[in-house]
Amino acid sequence: MNFLSVMAAAGCLGVACTGNIGPVLDLVGGDTGSSGTGGGSGVGSGGGAPTTADAAISTSTATGSVGCSGLPDDDADGDGFSELQGDCDDCNAAVNPNAIDPPTVSGDGGAAPEPVDDDCSGMPDDYVPEICDDGLLLDDDDPYKAAKAVELCKMSSGPGDWGVVSAKWVMVDGSPPPEGEELRANFHRGHGLLPGFGPNVTPRGGARLLALSSGAARQQQDEGYESPQGFDKKYESDFPAGFPKHPRECGDLVPAKPSDPTAIEITIRVPSNVHGFSFHVNYATFDWPYACTDFNDYFIALLSPRPPDLIDGHILFDAQNNAMSINNAFIDVCTCEGERPCNIDGVQYDCDRGTLELLGTGFENRAGTSWLLTSAPVEPNQEIKIRWGAYDAGDHELDSTGLVDNWRWLTEEGVRVVTVADRPAL
Repeated sequence: MNFLSVMAAAGCLGVACTGNIGPVLDLVGGDTGSSGTGGGSGVGSGGGAPTTADAAISTSTATGSVGCSGLPDDDADGDGFSELQGDCDDCNAAVNPNAIDPPTVSGDGGAAPEPVDDDCSGMPDDYVPEICDDGLLLDDDDPYKAAKAVELCKMSSGPGDWGVVSAKWVMVDGSPPPEGEELRANFHRGHGLLPGFGPNVTPRGGARLLALSSGAARQQQDEGYESPQGFDKKYESDFPAGFPKHPRECGDLVPAKPSDPTAIEITIRVPSNVHGFSFHVNYATFDWPYACTDFNDYFIALLSPRPPDLIDGHILFDAQNNAMSINNAFIDVCTCEGERPCNIDGVQYDCDRGTLELLGTGFENRAGTSWLLTSAPVEPNQEIKIRWGAYDAGDHELDSTGLVDNWRWLTEEGVRVVTVADRPAL
């Protein structure tokens, strides 16, 4: 299927559309995993083709308007820019120097409309998602390099300029890393800029991916590798906002306090014509097959300000609102004795992916999720914070690792918080 076919199939028919920068998602009825905990594929209740992650579309708003007027130093369209500040269409709030400029295409077999210079660069349709993680070192402690590993490449120069504002290493509760030479060294072994996670899990964008672990964020062949069976890093933190979260179908389980956490927090200014973002995530845990215990680990993704339809900023969960742990419906990289689905302490898992994606990771014969795709809404020109992190729950044993990659901006309106399976072919 070529690019224009993807556009037509996604519903861009009979209207002029701008090629979006993120993946095609069913933002209203998107599949978020099976109706129960465990065993869900995320693409229908019984598994299916992965979500198309090559392109998506949104109706162009960059069409201008009539009847507006003003002096060159006026901001007639209220987008924060006057003509003197570089606004090349002060009748259209979607066009200004703080926008991104995706390709303009048309549907229904019509000729492409006149290209629009959304970002006033002088070159219409010139935005291509940047790749900036070639040559990054696996153990680089610079948090801005970690942002580059997930394709957050552009730095903001100040208000009115989209991009990364700041990046810092934190605990999962947002507090600074532990003090002391040994504890600080253990903390930094919990993150890595990896070229892959074993031979069968490769980056979804660029050359590197960001790994965050309650153990060591390393592959088996990497220097600094520690077995995820239990790397005691000897420190704790408080719960992140909104936690602990009670897993469904786990009785009266109360998750224990975080141990050995590693997290990153990135502050970003949103482009003026963007309404959401997406990123890929993957999770592997040594907790298998110990479901529904107080000591199950977690991988978090916290967005601030929180999306308006959520009670907190946690945006990574399945259809039953289970946070990312062994008790999540997206766990399908696994195997068990006897017939499938596997029944672990009353929770069912399809395990339809087997364990090929765990080879070379240290999590062989344990469990994980394959690649998932998470989206969330933002407001144009808004300053947001995203915090990703991993932690043990109540102990320093049986570690877990989360992978993050391939940040993309979404220009269509109506983006909602949803996670879907986006599993590559084995």
